[in-house]
Amino acid sequence: MYSKWLSLGLFDSQPDERTPFTVVIPPPNVTGVLHMGHTLNNTIQDIAIRRARMQGYNACWVPGTDHASIATEAKVVDLLKQQGLNKFEIGREKFLEHAFEWKEKYGGIILEQLKKLGASCDWSRTSFTMDEIRYDGVIDIFVRLYEKGLIYRGTRMVNWDPKAKTAVSDEEVNHIESTDDLYYVKYKVAGSDEWVTIATTRPETIMADTAVCVNPNDERFKGLHGKKVIIPIVDREVPIILDEYVDMEFGTGCLKVTPAHDVNDFEIGQRHGLATIDILNEDGSLNEKAKVFVGEDREVARKKTAELLDEMGVLVKTESITHNVGTSERSGAVIEPRLSIQWFCKMGEMAKPALDVVLSDEVLFHPPKFKNMYRHWMENIKDWCISRQLWWGHRIPAWYLPNGEIVVAKSPDEALIKAREIDNKLNPEDLRQDDDVLDTWFSSWLWPITVFNGVAEPNNEEINYYYPTDLLVTAPEIIFFWVARMIMAGQEYRDTIPFRNVYFTGIVRDQQGRKMSKSLGNSPDLFKLIEKHGADGVRFGTLIASPAGNDLLFDEKLCDQGSEFMNKIWNALKLINTWHEFDKIVDDAPDEIVKKNEQAASLFEARMAASFAEIERAHATYKISDALQGVYRLAWLDFCSNYLEWVKPKKETVIDRAAYERTISFFEDCLKLIHPFMPFITEEIYQRLRSRRDDESICVANYPDYTQKTNTKNLDQYSELSQLASAARSFNQQRGLPPSEPLECAIITKSKDLFNDRATLITNVTAITQFRLVDEKPEGRLSFLAGATAVYDMNSDSSLSEEERSELEAELGRLNGFLKGIEKKLSNERFVSGAPADVVEREKKKKSDTEQKINTLTARLS
Repeated sequence: MYSKWLSLGLFDSQPDERTPFTVVIPPPNVTGVLHMGHTLNNTIQDIAIRRARMQGYNACWVPGTDHASIATEAKVVDLLKQQGLNKFEIGREKFLEHAFEWKEKYGGIILEQLKKLGASCDWSRTSFTMDEIRYDGVIDIFVRLYEKGLIYRGTRMVNWDPKAKTAVSDEEVNHIESTDDLYYVKYKVAGSDEWVTIATTRPETIMADTAVCVNPNDERFKGLHGKKVIIPIVDREVPIILDEYVDMEFGTGCLKVTPAHDVNDFEIGQRHGLATIDILNEDGSLNEKAKVFVGEDREVARKKTAELLDEMGVLVKTESITHNVGTSERSGAVIEPRLSIQWFCKMGEMAKPALDVVLSDEVLFHPPKFKNMYRHWMENIKDWCISRQLWWGHRIPAWYLPNGEIVVAKSPDEALIKAREIDNKLNPEDLRQDDDVLDTWFSSWLWPITVFNGVAEPNNEEINYYYPTDLLVTAPEIIFFWVARMIMAGQEYRDTIPFRNVYFTGIVRDQQGRKMSKSLGNSPDLFKLIEKHGADGVRFGTLIASPAGNDLLFDEKLCDQGSEFMNKIWNALKLINTWHEFDKIVDDAPDEIVKKNEQAASLFEARMAASFAEIERAHATYKISDALQGVYRLAWLDFCSNYLEWVKPKKETVIDRAAYERTISFFEDCLKLIHPFMPFITEEIYQRLRSRRDDESICVANYPDYTQKTNTKNLDQYSELSQLASAARSFNQQRGLPPSEPLECAIITKSKDLFNDRATLITNVTAITQFRLVDEKPEGRLSFLAGATAVYDMNSDSSLSEEERSELEAELGRLNGFLKGIEKKLSNERFVSGAPADVVEREKKKKSDTEQKINTLTARLS
């Protein structure tokens, strides 16, 4: 079926006279495979695109992948190791050849897997963050920002990943709880017999200490002001400095200051003019400046340093503490704060307009609660470290002259021209390009622009037509990595927003609330789920209980529910097909049947219109789970369980052709509403309902519109009839009779129009075959309630057994409790004055109906 959709070009999009509806995929890593988080994210995008396509929009969903510099480079390095090759030995050019070979072989797996899920992307538009257009766009933007003074190179403290051997941004650091040793170490006060004790979790950095710091307000250390201490192991004298940063309550109140290996210590060092001693190599091992344990990994050196301090008699004690430790999101290594020369992008100038468009709802967040998180980050934004010490990625377009000066240009030729303005004797070989590449997110922040080639050709037809896009679906944990930066880029380079709506998904968790992951082994095999439940069943299961921005507790039973729903609508098709098989469809049906079916259609149409309005409101506000629940109720309860039961011909009867055609139309409209959520089964049933041409796919069928078909009276009568039919069945079943056992009844009701207008329908689709409306309760008859309507079985005896009396008393107690709750709500002035008028009216109606039920039950018991 999917191949047929592709062959018909149903997902392809080109600019035309229609209004576009554009989504760009959050590009998955080329290293990735489809998992439950991808399933949730991409299903939501597919729902929006499929619905827009049916509504007549020019729906364009652009797929693509991200080069994922750290993760991909690690994969290729590991692959080379297996072949006995070393990245540095083969050189950059050969390494990149291997990387591109790996990308071509494995990089598209996740996109192929998306097709199994039914993702209706325009695959002809598949982009890659390092293909020619995207690469050139990234380099172009770097040069522009540099020339504008927003990109600079400087020495700063960065988060260093010693496993990947690269800087990473604050947002790429995961803080995890860890239990470690806290070491108490004595430092001798120079020229005295005094000692001070410091507490540290990192004794291996003691050799890099350049001061000891105390709070100037700490009375315990007043006598130490202006003195020096001797650093153990290296016997170096350093000053005791005063700074209010020190927490007098933590540890001993005395802090070792290691400016090269701690962000806060670096800032203290800057304030006090301290020396900086870097004792770690890029892989986290100790270098010669440490003087001891040179070449040892920091973890090994930590233990050996503690042992040496103990031997020296200066290790006072060790205790266990629990604290947060930063780890690299990509490699899992513990982050090392490191002083390093890096490239940075200034964020302050770009942050304000990007904040304004979110606070003013020009960009709408769904749910809006994430606006506060976004605002906090944007108001406290730091410059972005954009360089990475890798080879796989967009190489920084900066060239170094022999005298140390830098030129930034789009190409080596342009760089030489600029360099010769400084020194006209320079040759190409005199210039050396920067070895670093740009942070992966530096290409991703341009994604909505570069997928339409909007950097090189800022006024091309496609960017002007498709941009800004309509929807971004993403996870809240990359609101800073990506969402904020895309908004900044849109404001900076297009002078407008990149998307109108941002839908934040939650995290898919197991039933214990744990995030699904390979390491925990709690993530189901997605393709086994699809094999078992069908792609539609899995899509249903991931969405039915997944409100925007809130985590999803995934349970395979939800996929079971999706499978059951598929069976339900499939059985509806089978039922309708039997009308053909048994020649039940006629042109000259009896008047009573025609009338009954006309009444059924008019009531169901009102229900359909009300459901349609609810479903569309949910879609409009991106409450996708609510929309699916509305579709589910409409198709299962209203169409299958009610309407089909009302119109289906019984053994001895037929269905008129007009009713049959209306039934097919209703069914098709239900299928169209279901289709964005469950594309495969809806296409299959849609094709089987009528003899269709090959190109008549539900994918491009007209979306239903019931906005002009609302009918409040018919809607009320639909609800009352549903209750009546259900209550009559239950009444019979409670007495051990068949559900359809005929009932001759007297009825007391406020809804006289229903019984006067729909008598033919009532006597055909409920167990009530005869009835009369009365004002007084008949004595000695069994009865039941259908809403506020009391129905008396005229062929019964009303004497109660003890069991029946007990059940009625329990129900009366429940109703009285329910009534108290409604009365409390209606007595709340804030509710009555603040809630919408229709909500208040509904509560008043509930009160009236409940009082009627209580009166009926009380009368029955008396």
